[in-house]
Parts: sequence; C-alpha cells; structure tokens
Amino acid sequence: VQLQASGGGLVQAGGSLRLSCVFSGRAFSTFAMAWFRQAPGKEREFVSVITFSGKNTYYADSVKGRFTISRDNAKNTVYLQMNSLKPEDTAVYSCAGVQSWRASIMMTPATYEYWGQGTQVTVSS
Repeated sequence: VQLQASGGGLVQAGGSLRLSCVFSGRAFSTFAMAWFRQAPGKEREFVSVITFSGKNTYYADSVKGRFTISRDNAKNTVYLQMNSLKPEDTAVYSCAGVQSWRASIMMTPATYEYWGQGTQVTVSS
C-alpha cells in the first residue's frame, strides 16, 4: 500500500488549502481514512477520520467547523479541505488508513496500518 499526500503550502491566516491523499495497492473502499498532523516539538495529533463509504466523518474539536474531510472511492483519494486557517494549524499533515473500524481508537495514531509521507502546511499571521 502507498499513500501520497499533497496540497500543502504557505498561506495567510484566514486562508484555505485543500490536501489530497492518493491511495494505491489495495481496495481503497475497504479502508477508513484519517488525517493527522504534527507540529514541531509536539506529538502527532488527530485531525479527522472518514468511514469506508464516506457516510460518516469525525473531527478534532480544534478543527470542527473549519475543516472538511471527504473521499472519492472512484479516484482512490481522500481530501481535507481546510478553511479559516490559523497559525496554530501549522504542522506536517499526514494521511493514514486502516481496514477495521473501532470507534474508541480511531483518533489514535497506532490504530492505523498505513501512512503517507506528510505535507507541510504553514499558516502565517
């Protein structure tokens, strides 16, 4: 399995970015997909997760109402639309996938089997 994330960059506070993560190697629709982020000197942090069909989505409180996760199973791609960006959103964003859904631990990085390489998002004030 390979996950390739892209779409990061430098943006001013209040701006928007759309991250993409292309999945290959297995049946994409059998994987729940998530985004995590890691800022310098901090632990990896859950951002959002989407179920296999895309019917259900979950978000960290810090991004709720600003970020939207979605997926296109025909394109083997998961997206993260980030609006109203804040300087505290600055981090490396990584996509991750897992074939099983266990609601109590979907926010835990160790739950995920496969990871992309990450894309840098920098929000200037």
